Amino acid sequence: MKLCEMNHDELLSHKKQWEEEYDKFKALDLKLNMARGKPSPEQLALTTDMLDILNSKSDLTGINGDDYRNYGILDGIPEAKTMFADLLEVSADEVMIFGNSSLNIMYDVVSLSYTNGINGCLPWCRLDKVKFLCPVPGYDRHFTICESLGIEMVNIPYTDNGPDMDMIEKMVSEDESIKGVWCVPQYSNPSGIVYSDETVKRFAALKPKAKDFRIFWDNAYCVHHLVDEPKLILNIIDECKKAGNENMVYVFASTSKITFPGSGVAALASSAGNLKEIAKIMEARTIGHDKLNQLRHVKYFKTAEGIKEHMKKHQVILAPKFSIVIEKLEKEIAPLGIGSWVNPKGGYFISFDSVPGCAKRIVSLCREAGVTLTGAGATYPYGKDPEDKNIRIAPSYPSVEELSQAMDIFCLSIKIASAEKLLEN
Repeated sequence: MKLCEMNHDELLSHKKQWEEEYDKFKALDLKLNMARGKPSPEQLALTTDMLDILNSKSDLTGINGDDYRNYGILDGIPEAKTMFADLLEVSADEVMIFGNSSLNIMYDVVSLSYTNGINGCLPWCRLDKVKFLCPVPGYDRHFTICESLGIEMVNIPYTDNGPDMDMIEKMVSEDESIKGVWCVPQYSNPSGIVYSDETVKRFAALKPKAKDFRIFWDNAYCVHHLVDEPKLILNIIDECKKAGNENMVYVFASTSKITFPGSGVAALASSAGNLKEIAKIMEARTIGHDKLNQLRHVKYFKTAEGIKEHMKKHQVILAPKFSIVIEKLEKEIAPLGIGSWVNPKGGYFISFDSVPGCAKRIVSLCREAGVTLTGAGATYPYGKDPEDKNIRIAPSYPSVEELSQAMDIFCLSIKIASAEKLLEN
């Protein structure tokens, strides 16, 4: 029976029963964390032997004769450029290798546009207003970049095929202050949506009023599959070339959730013209990134195919955890009609929508019972979910046993908060 079909006495009775179960969990003084998409210790152990791949006897000279212990090579060692180019299906001259995080690159590119300008246009800091389109629910760190630079964010809703392209096409063609759009095209964070071919083509064919408009294509989960035959996205760089918009997109990727978060390698793929412009400005910032870490990754994986094969080991660890979350929601929440979610085929998150007005209460109840979640509202710009309903679930870090327990508490919290809201109304 759906919760909304229950009368007042039935709601009270169920609420009392759920609160009794909840209090038992609360008494256990648990400390379970599902706040961020952190790889588990088991995942990190998969590449521990990478730490031994370079030693005092290793050949640290590159294919071009460069000594990788020394200064230089701003755009990354050629071996790493080739590996990432193959992974992203672009040419090596369309790739730059950076440091340990794609988030750093995203911030740098936005910041450089803000201070120096791109495509011969005025720096964004000299404009009265700068806007970014933000598909929601979305990645909170994208929003933090914009907020830190005073960039106005505009919510764009999702469809099953990706962001609402009708809205995006209209807005960018009419408003010159719109300078960018955030995209997580493969297993979007947190909803797990994979952009359709039509959506990718429509992005590539955008006709923005701003000459310095850019698509920020955060392809963080391009190899993070949970199924054996995943749906793959079209190559946005190829599609932009076909549409005559080769400069319009930046593609970001990293090994952060492949090897070691904080000690991985990140890459930027874009047109040769864009990369030349970025490199010229980057020369004032750094002489080059960690070439030994780049070499370590290349020697370990050897090729892009080596990375893909390695990620099958991650799939074995992660897929059962995602199954636990979905099974718990389908068993405990679906019959009551008090939530909705997508069953993703990859990525790191599950997006849960509660009864409107309940997300903050659910997160609070979980926290009191020892389960830490990403804050309600984090998946929207400025931390403001207009309906207070979206919660990002990150199943990766806890053990299977901890995750099962955490989901029991999560489901009880959903039930209690939903009953409270219905009784309140």
